[in-house]
Amino acid sequence: MQLRKTRDQKQPHPRHVSDLPCANPGLLRPAGAGLPDCLNLEAVGIDGLDRQPRAVRVLAEDILYRLPSDEARSQVEALVERDTTRPITFAPQRALLQDFMGIPLMADMVSMRDVLAAADDDPSRLNTRIPIDFVVDHSLTVFFSGNPNALERNRRMEMERNHERFQFIKWCGKAFAGVRIIPPGRGIMHQVNLEWLSHVVALHGPQADVARPDTMIGTDSHTPMVNALGVLGWGVGGIEAETAILGTPLVFQPPRVVGVRLTGALPRGATATDLVLHMAEFLRGVGVVGAFVEFHGEGVAGVGLADRATIANMSPEYGATCAYFPVDGVTIDYLRMTGRDDDHLRLIEAVTRAQGLWQDPAAPTAAAYDEDHVFDLAKVEPSMAGPTRPDERRPLHAVPASFDDRLAELRGPETPPGADDAIGHGAVTIAAITSCTNTSNPEIMMAAGLLARNAVRAGLRPKPWVKTSLAPGSRTVTDYLAASGLAEPLDTLGFHLVGYGCATCNGSSGPLASEVAQAIEKGELCTFAVLSGNRNFEGRIHPLVAGAYLASPPLVIAMALAGTVRRDLTTEPLGSDLEGRPVRLRDIWPDPEEIADHVDRFVSAENFRRSYGAGMETTPEWEALETPEGTRFPWDPESSFIRPSPFPGLGPAFDLEAPIRGARPLLVLGDAITTDHIAPNGAIRPDGPAGRALIATGADPARLGNYGTRRGNAEICVRGMFDNALLQNELVPGKRGNFALPADGGEPVSVFEASRTYMSHGTPLVIIAGRNYGAGSSRDWAAKGLRLLGVSAVIAETFERIHRSNLVGMGLLPIALADGATRCDLVLDARAEIDIELPEGLAIKAPVAVSVRRGDGSSDRFAAVLELMAPDELEMIRSGGVLPAFIRRLGAQ
Repeated sequence: MQLRKTRDQKQPHPRHVSDLPCANPGLLRPAGAGLPDCLNLEAVGIDGLDRQPRAVRVLAEDILYRLPSDEARSQVEALVERDTTRPITFAPQRALLQDFMGIPLMADMVSMRDVLAAADDDPSRLNTRIPIDFVVDHSLTVFFSGNPNALERNRRMEMERNHERFQFIKWCGKAFAGVRIIPPGRGIMHQVNLEWLSHVVALHGPQADVARPDTMIGTDSHTPMVNALGVLGWGVGGIEAETAILGTPLVFQPPRVVGVRLTGALPRGATATDLVLHMAEFLRGVGVVGAFVEFHGEGVAGVGLADRATIANMSPEYGATCAYFPVDGVTIDYLRMTGRDDDHLRLIEAVTRAQGLWQDPAAPTAAAYDEDHVFDLAKVEPSMAGPTRPDERRPLHAVPASFDDRLAELRGPETPPGADDAIGHGAVTIAAITSCTNTSNPEIMMAAGLLARNAVRAGLRPKPWVKTSLAPGSRTVTDYLAASGLAEPLDTLGFHLVGYGCATCNGSSGPLASEVAQAIEKGELCTFAVLSGNRNFEGRIHPLVAGAYLASPPLVIAMALAGTVRRDLTTEPLGSDLEGRPVRLRDIWPDPEEIADHVDRFVSAENFRRSYGAGMETTPEWEALETPEGTRFPWDPESSFIRPSPFPGLGPAFDLEAPIRGARPLLVLGDAITTDHIAPNGAIRPDGPAGRALIATGADPARLGNYGTRRGNAEICVRGMFDNALLQNELVPGKRGNFALPADGGEPVSVFEASRTYMSHGTPLVIIAGRNYGAGSSRDWAAKGLRLLGVSAVIAETFERIHRSNLVGMGLLPIALADGATRCDLVLDARAEIDIELPEGLAIKAPVAVSVRRGDGSSDRFAAVLELMAPDELEMIRSGGVLPAFIRRLGAQ
């Protein structure tokens, strides 16, 4: 067997191999007879390294491979000791982009080339330093659904409406080395990563003769889905991703590692979706924001790889950086099922055993976790989560009560719910089987198909006001559904294939039927979406729905049949059969044995080999796209989609030599403010600042698209900041939506318009928020937009990890209140002014004094902490962000 010549390999993509030689060759040893070398971690002689969690051992391997002995030893010791005063570095081997985040990232890169050219430097010097897979999976919108032609019509619409964006992406694939484009219609990035891109173990070095654990980053929060394979990777903002792509290792404090020992087994009738909703609730309660979560214990062997992927995918919903599973026999079986080469599987097992990354079911876990918790799989019950957050788990019987609470919150406690037999409060207007989270799981998808078959046999149909759709993350899903005969009953219930991409879960649910939209608006109805995705934040799924519930694919179908969230699916009927008899959920729920039989018979390695065997890097529509030539992009000044990035040329966001004086709070926000609140992802409203700007350039008011497709245009995105219909700015009581107070104290206007009045007076601005500010998607525009609004700092109780990093990457100050103070203690009014006393020269985790002067003449002083983690972050603040900092370094070279 020959494993040293990469071009002879049958791995998915052997070009993901680095030529970087090992800095410590004395630590290398053969992984096994006839196999390449791998690092012997124990040979370095660092006390305690052998007792480290598996994810920590992968970080240690990366450090020991890259860095000279003394520096490597120092960082690994800091990692083992969890010494937060000594930062560590991590150089991911590859990056994964999607188009919503990838376009602004590449626009930054192209604009940096323009800056170099303007300085008479060679623009081609700026190039990618690690391989990039750019998956175009976020441009699908469900314009058409519920009919056999939906797929083709949505595909045509996607290509037509995104023509400029796709030309830019295709040009980037030619102009930058190591960028591979996977065009629209080929699947969702995380599912493609799990099923096709990931090596688990990759070959490195000039002769490709060193085997290393596969590592990566992705510009999407749900990148940790790949942790299910034992691949260490996590989601970063586009700004942080640029750092790694340009060849600079990520710098951070040694992570806190929380162990979760799994015991027991899932009970009959519970799905992986139910499991992950319990896990999100459980780990939010534990408190794992920014931590590495690592699963271990005897229960792991009973959790299938697809179920592990469902859990890992949702790590952002419980706030963890990653959710790491060990490599074991289940991993190897999955890799074999998805078409990986047997010789490579032997290498994976040998290397992971040699480096302590393998788990034998009977062996006790020896890892020393910073915390260790027990989760009993047997306690999982059928559940949904909502109506506004993914960690709001509800047992099925409690869903109607959660609707009552939401209705009272939005329409008042005396609002009558209305009738069940017509569209009214509580109606399900969107039911979508969508996203990577659940459509990567054959067991759940087969359960959905079997439930649909049983429902059709019983004569049930969705209610007429429900928009139904199926948007899987991989073409293998439709292959095995068709082969098993289950695609037909799904079609009968209106769950026709609408495309392969991130759709409803991402806010691209498309329009509701006109009569449904009119009924909602006329009656001010609180209607709901039910989806098999991972995100249900306020205003994300559709601007006309009052909330959304996450559910397994079979429960999505059940809710479409019921047509309302007011019904208790554990006791009340979904509808009546052809003879008028009530049909309950338990009557049509498939038996676990039948689900397992269908998976065994219809899901095979041949499915995956056929799906991924050829054509992943092209489609006929993609081939037909014409693109310009050259190392610099010819920007079109008339384009409303792709414009030069303003960020490479920025300077510091504030005067570094003086305190911030007289800052005004632009918004005061509550807890769990997500990036969907800050930089929305949904449809652009014609009457909002962004919509008005587009219409002024001649855009069709009916075809403004969504904010995600406009992220290559800073002028539009800054106008869309905080354009969320359910946002609550506490400085504007009694009003929800995009409102702030202008500098003159007049009537509320949009946040963008208010910011411009302050900027015209030279007044610095701050954002005040509660706990977990910046939760949700790794959306760098949530930081970029603040910079363009004139914001200098965000003062919050706590920050979500990715957003904090993005703020720093834009040169903005993340400041955390200290000594138990909350935003409520600041008692801010419309005339409040804020002073921020910064430490001289800035410093990591430095104390900061925040002084508040209110309109009534009162004042207070509060202790706070500057949330900077590493010396490189200080440089970013001083330079005005990561892009100006990198250009300075490149110029110095």
